[in-house]
Amino acid sequence: MVDEINIQVSKTEEEVPLGVKVTREFDKEGWQPKTELGRKVKAGEITNIDQILDRGLKILEPQIVDCLLSNLESDLIMVGQSKGKFGGGKRSIWRQTQKKTAEGNKPSFSSLVVVGNRNGYVGIGIGKGRETMPAREKALRKAKLNIIKIRRGCGSWECGCATPHTIPLKVEARCGSVRIKLIPAPQGTNLSAEKEIVKLLSLAGIKDIYSKGSGQTRTKLNFITACFNALKKLSGVKIKPEYYKKAGIVEGLA
Repeated sequence: MVDEINIQVSKTEEEVPLGVKVTREFDKEGWQPKTELGRKVKAGEITNIDQILDRGLKILEPQIVDCLLSNLESDLIMVGQSKGKFGGGKRSIWRQTQKKTAEGNKPSFSSLVVVGNRNGYVGIGIGKGRETMPAREKALRKAKLNIIKIRRGCGSWECGCATPHTIPLKVEARCGSVRIKLIPAPQGTNLSAEKEIVKLLSLAGIKDIYSKGSGQTRTKLNFITACFNALKKLSGVKIKPEYYKKAGIVEGLA
């Protein structure tokens, strides 16, 4: 098993061993923005990502997120299956498919990446490619473009501690046949959810939660997407100002 280490890599590097944690330093001076939003970020007119997300502006360059969220972390979700010993299978971060042609089988790989800063910002992205590393890099770029801000609080009637350790209310969402329900939990409960869902919730900054899933939950792509859609609903719900103090919701993360 490869030990987790921190290394510095350049933009032209293609092969990175599995199990190695990669630390990339964003070069703001060498960045040439292609959109008006990117030019405003580089010029210093926009200094907080909330100025973009609160106005509903679409992020078209991943460098915008790299510039405004320097402490962003990423993790890969087990969405595929590889051959194991004695004819069995084991979970893998690569989902492999094949296309039959006259020249033979052409394999394709896809991966699912989750990014977040463990403080209310999270995003997911799916990348596909003929090789594994380009698929992962594409998924990482898409995850940064899909980043959202979620609302946290203390919505559990068993707790009432007024700290942002869980979600403020119960939400439910679906993707395909998969349904998931997220329920606020008191402090000390931890993340009572499926292992891959825990990766998404922890990067979003949630520490305690209950969850309930139904449908074909073994399809991790739909399961993660359903959980991400449920987190989106937290920011779409309007809450009266007098309820913030009662429920312990942090208004700054709304």
